[in-house]
Amino acid sequence: MQDRDFRADPRARDELIDVLTQELKRVRDKISEFKVQIDQTQTIVDREQTRNNDIMTELRSVQDNIETVPRQDIRQRYNEALEARYRLLTMRGQLEKFVGIREQLETELAMLREVLNRLQGIESLPSGTGVVETDTPDGGRGSFNIVRIIQAQEEERQRLARQMHDGPAQSMTNFILQAEICQKLFDRNPARAAEELDSLKNSANVTFQKIREFIFDLRPMMLDDLGVLPTVRRYVDSFREKNDMDVKLDIFGDERRLQSHREVLIFRTIQELMALARDYATPEHLSVRLDITSTAAKIVIQDDGRGFDAEAAFSSEEGSHDPRVPSLITLREKFDLVRGSLSVESGENEGTTVRVELPLED
Repeated sequence: MQDRDFRADPRARDELIDVLTQELKRVRDKISEFKVQIDQTQTIVDREQTRNNDIMTELRSVQDNIETVPRQDIRQRYNEALEARYRLLTMRGQLEKFVGIREQLETELAMLREVLNRLQGIESLPSGTGVVETDTPDGGRGSFNIVRIIQAQEEERQRLARQMHDGPAQSMTNFILQAEICQKLFDRNPARAAEELDSLKNSANVTFQKIREFIFDLRPMMLDDLGVLPTVRRYVDSFREKNDMDVKLDIFGDERRLQSHREVLIFRTIQELMALARDYATPEHLSVRLDITSTAAKIVIQDDGRGFDAEAAFSSEEGSHDPRVPSLITLREKFDLVRGSLSVESGENEGTTVRVELPLED
């Protein structure tokens, strides 16, 4: 790994500028697409709001004349009200999702513009900027680290936004609907209201557990309190339980605290590699080994699932269609930046082994 100067290699800078320019165009096009979707969804939300208001007016009229309105008409108006409310809440959730994605894209656009402006406005990058140029084993340019890191950050934000929308946010929408049903049933059918309340309580408990798991995956507090070894043990236990997979964990080294950023990198690496194996290799057995007995942390993640031609994937475009490869390349570049290493051994029928090494001292 060696530092490179854009002044000595202007071609590398020009190629990076081309990549950033193309990425800017892609993001702008995406923003335009989501703007159209937002406008269309807003129109539907407005229409559903009007329909909901009309039905609620009819429902209040039925309530005022409850003694004379046929029972079938009451049931029909009530069902229409529930359906209208559900459709309105669903479309509002969809609108919020589109707005959130557009805001993320606008943030990404601003970051890309900033990087592009800096590259176009200078002849070389001064030392200490935090941008490291590296030569990768496959002959690629380390300048692409900038693009990959930006993309990885935005992909992570999008993943979290999707999880929040599809999980807790959707559950809260259902809570509101169930609470309204309970409110309407209290006077007319107390037994049914009690059933709905019990269902609401169970739903709240399930959602609470999911939120706790979400928070742990996002940033486990025990990582700050107890360190990386207990956190890895807890995560592997939870992973094993949730995925019904045979996961073996071996930890070597005494319980000790490491520098915070190293603990985070070790935990996130194990977390990401286990998720990649689960999502794309579908193994029966997964082995996790963490060794901190020396001056470097050594991580080995091995699975017996579907493999890929690692040599071809990392040396050329062949094999890069495997969905794990971009994540593994980005992860390897992260370790290059901290003077660590990542290697992959995999074959079509041989499973996959990922070996990572991280210096524990500067």
